[in-house]
Amino acid sequence: MTQKTLVVITGPTAVGKTVLCVKVAQHLNTEIISADSRQFYQELSIGTAKPTAEEMNGIPHHFIDSHSITEDFNANDFEKSALVLLDSLFKKHNIIILTGGSGLYIDALCDGFDEDIPEADDTIRKELEKLYQKHGISILQEKLNQLDPVFHKEVDLNNVKRLQRAIEVCVITKKPYSELRKGIKQKRPFNVLKIGLERDREELFSRINQRVDEMMQQGLLEEVKQISKYREHNALKTVGYTELFNYIDGKMELEEAIEKIKINTRRYAKRQLSWFHKHNDYKWFHPDDQKSIVTFIENSLKS
Repeated sequence: MTQKTLVVITGPTAVGKTVLCVKVAQHLNTEIISADSRQFYQELSIGTAKPTAEEMNGIPHHFIDSHSITEDFNANDFEKSALVLLDSLFKKHNIIILTGGSGLYIDALCDGFDEDIPEADDTIRKELEKLYQKHGISILQEKLNQLDPVFHKEVDLNNVKRLQRAIEVCVITKKPYSELRKGIKQKRPFNVLKIGLERDREELFSRINQRVDEMMQQGLLEEVKQISKYREHNALKTVGYTELFNYIDGKMELEEAIEKIKINTRRYAKRQLSWFHKHNDYKWFHPDDQKSIVTFIENSLKS
């Protein structure tokens, strides 16, 4: 019996994951699971670069539009739900593709969470939320840097939810969050094959800038206005939305907000690459090299 394999195809934002994964899925006649922590949400489309039906090209994509931003859906929830889904999908396919740029969610599904990481503490969470409301995101960034400088270098520093959770764990356990996450990997009933996509830095940054301009042309500002009433939800405390909320609130000009999105997205891409490169089990390719990627997958399945 052929060993079931989860093929992870990841990389920084705007590197070209969607196009490549659809082509590979077509070649392998399989389906795709998204591990993008913002594409889960039905209300967010333009700002998350969610693939359109045309871009999906008939390939089933799971965990896209699967939840509302009013729901709390974290990496631990994703791990549990995706494992159930994989059990079902592997009955139809020997290979399933997992793609997205959220390293924490990919690690959760491939390796599981360290059981020593505690559950949420409402009291601490409320205190952190008050700090954020009063002083802004910089206070959370500074606090995390004091408690866990290692995770501070890896995490998306514009993601309020991630910052709050990491600080919360540090406070509860009196240990760095990054240390707790280095637990023993959980055994999965399938193989995991990891592929990383990367481009030349200037090429990637140019693509990011172009994508932001295209998002604005597609109506990102209108999307942000429509979901403004949900702005306190964690899903919206992230790049592309917080900057435009600041514009709506009169805190900056539109041109400045757009430039901030580009800068913060480039910074996020660098942190994504740092996250994935700390793992030594990724094989790296240029996203245009589809032939080599498919050959690598097929040869790996034979070995």
